Amino acid sequence: MIREAAVNGIKLSFREEGDPGSPALVLLHGRTADHNDWNGITQHFAARHHVIAPDLRGHGASEYPGSYAVPDMADDVAALLRHLGIGRAVVVGHSLGGVVACLLAVRHPGLVGRLVLEDPPQPYPLEGRPPVEEDDSTGFDWRMIHETERQLLNPDPALRDGLRQVTAPTLVLSGGPASQFRSGLLAELIPGARLVTIDAGHLIHVSARREFQRAVDEFLAE
Repeated sequence: MIREAAVNGIKLSFREEGDPGSPALVLLHGRTADHNDWNGITQHFAARHHVIAPDLRGHGASEYPGSYAVPDMADDVAALLRHLGIGRAVVVGHSLGGVVACLLAVRHPGLVGRLVLEDPPQPYPLEGRPPVEEDDSTGFDWRMIHETERQLLNPDPALRDGLRQVTAPTLVLSGGPASQFRSGLLAELIPGARLVTIDAGHLIHVSARREFQRAVDEFLAE
């Protein structure tokens, strides 16, 4: 079911599956994607969870407010969970969604029961990335691309300090050498975080869906 909510001053569109009485699980997509990026994944987790898959601000059917600070994206998700009466959730984030998930755990720790980060970018300045060039791609706000790129290239050092304070049990999935990111550098900062490498590149949940689902299932079953 696709629903909408007015939260944190903007409209968020989100996909909802599973029994609302089951434990909540949030899926946060990567940059330029939307809730459809989790097709097949939502059904898998909805067998045991109340799944919420929002379109982050500037993506999909959610509002394009023109302001795209990643901490605001985390606050959007927090406001959505509170709007839905969800007190605590498993939070799964891919790429940019992984950064949003991290900030959610830092800024709203009570909302995050467990944290799964799929190939998140390292929280250090990124080098060697080509400049963003706009094309005719749609489904997202290009201003969001430019603003988040600046934040990825030069992450706020406060994020690294915040990651050291994360208390939620955390699984970090690295895509291995084929990925542009070195997620292990992020895993090192989170106390007790488990790092699992699935040699599938950046889109683990697409390129190695069964391995992704198995790793997450095992982590959640502990």
